[in-house]
Amino acid sequence: MGFISFLGRVLFASIFILSAWQMFNEFGVDGGPAAQDLVPRFGAVQKHLASNLGVRLPDIDVRHLVATSIVFKGVGGLLFVFGSTFGAYLLLLYLAFTAPVVYDFYKYNVSQPEFFGLLNEFIQSMALFGGLLFFLGMKNSILRRQLKKKAPKMKTN
Repeated sequence: MGFISFLGRVLFASIFILSAWQMFNEFGVDGGPAAQDLVPRFGAVQKHLASNLGVRLPDIDVRHLVATSIVFKGVGGLLFVFGSTFGAYLLLLYLAFTAPVVYDFYKYNVSQPEFFGLLNEFIQSMALFGGLLFFLGMKNSILRRQLKKKAPKMKTN
C-alpha cells in the first residue's frame, strides 16, 4: 500500500512540478507568457480590491508573482511527493490565490465561449484543492490515531 500511495502522490504532484518547470524555462527577462497573461488579470483584481477596500494597494511586479508561483509549485510538489504536509500547504496556497485570478470565468456571460473553458479550469483547480485537503485530513487523522495509542503500562506487584 505504501508504494501505491507514493505513486499517487508522484502522479498528483507531476501536474505542479511539470508546470513549474515549464514556467521556469519560459520565464526570461519579462516573466514569460505567464506574466504577460497575468498582467491584465492581476491589474483588474488590484483595481477591484482597491475600489472595495478604499485603499490603494501597493504595486506588485507580476514577475515576482510568477517567480513565487514557480517556487510554490516546484518546491510544494517535490515535498508533497515525499508526503510532507508543508508541501501540501504550499500547493494549497498556490491554488487558493491563483485559481480565482487566472480562471476568471465570473467576468464572462454564459453565452460567451470563454466562460465554459475558464469554468472548467477553475473547477479542476478546486478539485486539486479538495484532493490536497483530503491528503491533509488523512495525514492528521493518522497522526491522531498514533498519538491515542499508548504504550502498554507496566504491571506493578
